[in-house]
Amino acid sequence: MEPERRHQLLLLLHDLGLEVPTDLTPIEEALSHTSAHGPVNHERLEFLGDAVLRLAAAEFLAEAHGRLGVGQWSALRGQLVSDRWLAELGEGCGLERVARLGPMAAGDGAGRRTVLAELSEALVGGLYQAWGGGGAGLSAVRRWLDPHWRRASLELLADPHRHNWKSALQEWSQAAGRGLPRYGCEEESRRHGDPRRFHCQVWLAEERLGEGWGGARREAEQQAARAALERLGGNGIRPAPGRPGAG
Repeated sequence: MEPERRHQLLLLLHDLGLEVPTDLTPIEEALSHTSAHGPVNHERLEFLGDAVLRLAAAEFLAEAHGRLGVGQWSALRGQLVSDRWLAELGEGCGLERVARLGPMAAGDGAGRRTVLAELSEALVGGLYQAWGGGGAGLSAVRRWLDPHWRRASLELLADPHRHNWKSALQEWSQAAGRGLPRYGCEEESRRHGDPRRFHCQVWLAEERLGEGWGGARREAEQQAARAALERLGGNGIRPAPGRPGAG
């Protein structure tokens, strides 16, 4: 490994709060995206990282939030290992600055978050392998992720419907006996990556409760549901309590 690249990886590990492993090869592999068409790529370690990530999150939740039920653990873990959360993690840790990306992936603004999520998961696998797997590997992964999970889990417990406003609105409408929300979306732009590509409105019966925009249909629906909940909350109505989950 060239000295400049080794220095880059050492700085990354320092920023992640980790010491230097004996072998940096798995870290380099994890940060080599398939789009770069290099001799190694991240896919094998992404596969490994998926399993390690779920185990590490389960251990964290059992230790940090031991009084929660299994259903709440499952719902929280779903948020803490989601592609959205992994993309935010990768962005916050600056993985793009040290990743080996092909020109297409590097210039694809719309696919940027997908790449970040993939690299974050691969890095979990890389750290696990660099520290020899087993308990030592899991410990290294948790030294990186636990502080991020601690903050995120507290935010999610304070706002159970964070990032899942569609589920929150549905729970409220059913508890209030008003049936299921109905969404109508239109594609207003054909430009890939346009954050206002889709416009969505949400209705209960004949009442329009909110609207939202997003780069994807699902995102626009979530934003419409969020606007509806804000409107209902502003009228002194609160959504029924629930748990985080897939929207």
